[in-house]
Amino acid sequence: MSNSKLRKVDSENRAFKSEWEHDYFFILNKDHKPQCLVCFQVLAVLKEYNLKRHYMTNHKQKFGKHSCESRKVVCDQLKKKLFQQKSLFTNETKQQEEALLASYFVTYELMKAKKALSDGELIKNCAIKMAEAFNENKVGNKFQTVPLSKQTVTRRLEDISNQISNNVKDIIANCSYFSIALDESTDVSDTNQLLIFVRAIKEDFTIFEELLKVCSLHSTTRGVDIFNAVKSAVEEFGGFEKLSSIVTDGAKSMTGTISGFVGFLRQNQITVPTLHCIIHQEALCAKSIKLSTTMATVTKITNLIRGGNRSLTHRKFLTLLEEMDSAYGDLLLHSEVRWLSSGKCLVRFFEIRHEMATFLSEEVTNSAELQNDLEDVEFLRNLAFLTDITQHLNVLNLQLQGKKQTICQMVGFVDSFRKKLHLFKSALDKNNLLHFPCCRKLSEAEEEEGLEFRDYTEIIEDLSSEFDRRFNDFESFRPDISLFSNPIHCDVESQPGHLQLELCELRCDPSLNTSQVTGIDFRKLLSPERYPLLRNWALKLCSVFASTYICETAFSSLKHVKSQNRNRLSDVVLSHILRVATSQLEVDFISLVSSFMKPCIFPRHI
Repeated sequence: MSNSKLRKVDSENRAFKSEWEHDYFFILNKDHKPQCLVCFQVLAVLKEYNLKRHYMTNHKQKFGKHSCESRKVVCDQLKKKLFQQKSLFTNETKQQEEALLASYFVTYELMKAKKALSDGELIKNCAIKMAEAFNENKVGNKFQTVPLSKQTVTRRLEDISNQISNNVKDIIANCSYFSIALDESTDVSDTNQLLIFVRAIKEDFTIFEELLKVCSLHSTTRGVDIFNAVKSAVEEFGGFEKLSSIVTDGAKSMTGTISGFVGFLRQNQITVPTLHCIIHQEALCAKSIKLSTTMATVTKITNLIRGGNRSLTHRKFLTLLEEMDSAYGDLLLHSEVRWLSSGKCLVRFFEIRHEMATFLSEEVTNSAELQNDLEDVEFLRNLAFLTDITQHLNVLNLQLQGKKQTICQMVGFVDSFRKKLHLFKSALDKNNLLHFPCCRKLSEAEEEEGLEFRDYTEIIEDLSSEFDRRFNDFESFRPDISLFSNPIHCDVESQPGHLQLELCELRCDPSLNTSQVTGIDFRKLLSPERYPLLRNWALKLCSVFASTYICETAFSSLKHVKSQNRNRLSDVVLSHILRVATSQLEVDFISLVSSFMKPCIFPRHI
């Protein structure tokens, strides 16, 4: 048997001869293969024998009568026909790609605005009408080709959601650490929805906060149910290996150490810190203020004026406020589940207390007791103090809200408020109302001079004790937070042993000692080669979720998406909508269109 290599066609460097166009009606296509101008068949091998045999077998009988100039004319006509057909396919494919891209754009904007899937057709009709109004019929015809039916928008939504999900997987796979935030609530159809958000940090300290999964719990919501849902979601995205911490909403099914979610974590040897949302704890501290009777009276008077079916009474009250040129044009209703509503409600109530007393006496019967409350000095003292302290708590609550805040920042806000409480107590001991504007206004408005507020120091002390008790689980992070806040001037010997050597180098590094940046920006300056342990420690600390704020905002979106008028959404579609609506990642629409069109040899309906 010969050892010589077999001959390959590609190595023979065969060239196409120009006379073959007229002799056999063949040209070279874009793949450099011979293509028949008559039947468009492409031959595999560029050999004159193959071209001649194809022509003699299939086309000689029809075209053999042409010769010389006549044959050239026929050849040119066939070439023109082939190029027109290719151009038609190319143009139609391009139009389909543009229509498909427009379909993705509209779907994305619909989901970001949390609109109904069926609104795509409405947008299409509006676009066509606008084109007609500008006398752009060609543009209107293009709008006609954009597919935006409810079923199509659902498919586009799934494509976009899957791309975002794949991007989240890549982020988690390439991140240094990640933490998760959990919150569970009931939607309008009484289905328990568990939202799982992930906070991942890359080596360059870039932080991503994205929805990991929406888990619909149709039966029970015990600790084991939550654990199984979280375990399934995290393992789908890479497992618990890089997990740095977990923050929950503080429910018993979450925090229970035996049958709760935390207990099942420990049983499965997942030993990461678990925190109770810092914003929830602040809200619980606010509820500990012992002036519930005052708040109940405020709510009762507010509901008497504008609650329930009291539209006529409410209109009369609005007219009175307008006539009296009041500071506010209306009262606010208070709800226990509406963030900061109590503070705003109390401010308005206090400012228009005189107008309300006038209105109750003139327009509302059987309200003598409430009128007496609005004129009672003790009630007004309680109201003024409750308004002021609630406003201070609202300031703290607003500071704690927001995405991508580090645990160091949030604990710093809480510590600052705890110091303010000591300041408030010291001021009230002297009846100094500098930090209590409503109390000061009431004191100045009273005919009796020297209205006392010293007895409210006890409430301040109780509130301070409540903060100390509820934020105890963050104490384990206190040494890390202290080091993160002041790495240059910290006591090196009191720090973890594996960081001490690098801290010594850090304190003597002139380029870092003179730097004015702080926080995460300062950590970005640390050289990975010189400070690998410090960078890794900082990455882990910055990856920690300190609150479930991102979950709360997502639940607001969920209530908007799945409402009384739109309560038949499937779990899968709801998950896709929330993923797109809450994501901060950019969507590569070009790749979506390319992946859709790639399998097509010829254009297809989209």
